[in-house]
Amino acid sequence: MSDSLAVLISDSARLQRRRFDARARSLGVSRAQWQVLFALSRNQGINQSGLAEALDVETITVGRMVDRLEEAGLVERRADPADRRAWRLHLTDRAHPILAALRSVAEAVTRESFAGLGPEGEAMLATLLTRVRANLCGRDTPESTAPAPRAAGAR
Repeated sequence: MSDSLAVLISDSARLQRRRFDARARSLGVSRAQWQVLFALSRNQGINQSGLAEALDVETITVGRMVDRLEEAGLVERRADPADRRAWRLHLTDRAHPILAALRSVAEAVTRESFAGLGPEGEAMLATLLTRVRANLCGRDTPESTAPAPRAAGAR
C-alpha cells in the first residue's frame, strides 16, 4: 500500500527540516533560533506577542528564545514608543551574516529537495501547495463557496 498524500507531504517537510537543522547547527544556530531570526527578518520591530503568534508558540516561549538571542548579540529589544510596557524586537548587525548563511543553507536544501522536478514541476508543485495552504487557512475559494455536488440519483 502506498503512502497517502498527507503522509508524503508531512514526511517531506520533516526531512527538509531535519536536513536544514543539521546544517544550521554547524553555524551554531538551533531550530528555535533560526525560526525566530527568519521571522524577525520579515517583521522587524514586531513585539513578542506578535512574534509568538507568527511562530505559533506561547509568548513565554518566545521570551526565552529572545533572551538567548539577545545574550548572543543577535536580537535587541527597543522600547515601544506607543506603549512603555512593550518592547519591539530588532535584529542586530551581527545577525545579518548568520541570516545570509542560513538563507544559503535553505537554498541548498531546496535545490536538493526538488532535484529532478525541473522548472515546470517546481511551478506545478508550488501552485498545488499554495492551493492546499489556502484551503487549510480557510480562505474562500470558488470551490469552497459552491454548493456541494449532489449524489447520483438525488433530487
